[in-house]
Amino acid sequence: ERERERGIAMAQVKLYTNKREREMVDYSADLFAILKTTEKLERAYVRDAIGAKQYETACTKLLAQFRTLCTALKGSVPDVTEFAREHNMECPAALNRLVSSGMPATIEHGKAGSTSGSGSGSSAVVVASTVQYFITAMDSLKLDMTATDEVYPLLSDIMQSLHKVSKLPPEFSGKVKLKHWLSLLHSMPASQRLSQEEVRQLLFDLESSYNDFISQLGM
Repeated sequence: ERERERGIAMAQVKLYTNKREREMVDYSADLFAILKTTEKLERAYVRDAIGAKQYETACTKLLAQFRTLCTALKGSVPDVTEFAREHNMECPAALNRLVSSGMPATIEHGKAGSTSGSGSGSSAVVVASTVQYFITAMDSLKLDMTATDEVYPLLSDIMQSLHKVSKLPPEFSGKVKLKHWLSLLHSMPASQRLSQEEVRQLLFDLESSYNDFISQLGM
């Protein structure tokens, strides 16, 4: 019996032969887990089993982890959709959120999880915060903070804040422009920097969106 067990153990296939391969196996397992978790989160949100604020927080964290993993697995997993197919994963909602959208549904569809309270006081606070987010993003770009993982959070803050301003129309031009940039950044590696042309265009879009925002509110 012992000889038989020894033979089985020797016949086992090793998943890796060195440290680098082991890291890739671990990263792949993490990617598998993130896809599964995101699929469950999306279904829970659709079924109202989780609140918008909880969903947004959890989804934002998963998106950040996903972007980091994609950078680490760039060489071995160039196509996440193909990865899911090869592992027989049924996770269409996760692939849509992580690969196609790149932002929580609450941001994409304008239903922010953290809504402002009633009254002019809270509205003024939200507007002031939005103005500050615009200024911070533009100043950061001018200070050469142009890497994807530096720019994405700045634009995400603006987008979330804009969704809390009830006076803005659903198709406010600033939201449309920011959604475009967030989707673009989502498809880029975390360390990749925007080109000079992209930075110039982004600054132009932010400045025009900021001016439109001020105009919409009659400030």
